[in-house]
Amino acid sequence: MTQHAPLIIDIAGLALTKVDRQRLRHPLVGGLILFARNWQDRAQLTQLCREIKKVRRDLLICVDHEGGRVQRFKTDGFTHLPPMRALGDMWLRDGKQGEGSGAMQASNAATACGFVLGAELRACGVDFSFTPVLDLDFGESSVIGDRAFARDARVVSLLAKSLMHGLLQSGMTNCGKHFPGHGFVKADSHYDIPVDRRSLKVILADDAAPYGWLNTTLSSVMPAHVIYPKVDARPAGFSSRWLNDILRGQLGFGGAIFSDDLSMAGARLLDGQEVSYTQAAVAALNAGCDLVLLCNQCLPDSEGGGRAVDELIAGLTEAQLKGGWPPLEASEERRRALLPHTVAPDWDELMVQPDYMHALSLLP
Repeated sequence: MTQHAPLIIDIAGLALTKVDRQRLRHPLVGGLILFARNWQDRAQLTQLCREIKKVRRDLLICVDHEGGRVQRFKTDGFTHLPPMRALGDMWLRDGKQGEGSGAMQASNAATACGFVLGAELRACGVDFSFTPVLDLDFGESSVIGDRAFARDARVVSLLAKSLMHGLLQSGMTNCGKHFPGHGFVKADSHYDIPVDRRSLKVILADDAAPYGWLNTTLSSVMPAHVIYPKVDARPAGFSSRWLNDILRGQLGFGGAIFSDDLSMAGARLLDGQEVSYTQAAVAALNAGCDLVLLCNQCLPDSEGGGRAVDELIAGLTEAQLKGGWPPLEASEERRRALLPHTVAPDWDELMVQPDYMHALSLLP
């Protein structure tokens, strides 16, 4: 059976250390996520990605790179992408060409955003970005805010689909987040445990609707660290009801499911009890996640400079040996399906591509 590699971890610096390489070689590690601290310039990022692939070709190099305030690389030629709300605003502004022209222009601009985003990352060796945000903009959530396209689930779905088309043109897969919706609650799950007390019927009709409408387009999904008590007492990312029964069964999603960061406050309290990273990871995997993230644990001031990552690798290994979670070949296949399957042009080649230059001209 193919070894299931569910862990996505982080690194502290601009280059791999000996310890980083040891962690990345572990068969339970399937990839890593980069942050702004891992960025100096394009040459350094490109070299870092080459170093990672020398460790293991199948490692998935990820980043949160959406545009707006969530964009890790912003200098040395990287295009400053707009927040997704800018595309939603464009949709609502009909132009001189008649009713609906604003929507068509916004759709075209969203595809251009996706292509530029994916192409620039891939030119530096990054495989995958956690985008697009499918949350609805209720005007209450500070952590979502202008990261959302719009309040209307139909507008969100069509703009997200256009952006994902652009990603696909660049050779990059996608990740819809945060299932079934983080936009209604005010609390930030990085620091708190948000609770959404609406009914399942209301959530499915509105916030979660994009996941059903886009089930043929989404490559992966990241659930929210939000509790919806009328559906399950556990946050969505630890709920088989949400992930297996609703997302996969009812909404027809067949791609990979990532947990959100297990170091977030919303992931550290299950059933009223504080849990370890290993307990959280096992709970997420058993609930239906294919991959779990543990981020920001390799910094010098974070629990011993990576000790939590080492403890999670050891703990998950032990849990596997004792039958605490079943490695799934289907989960590993879903992870590998997120890797690019085409060769990307390097940066200089990309800069003179007609498609790239045309996409730049369409950005809002």
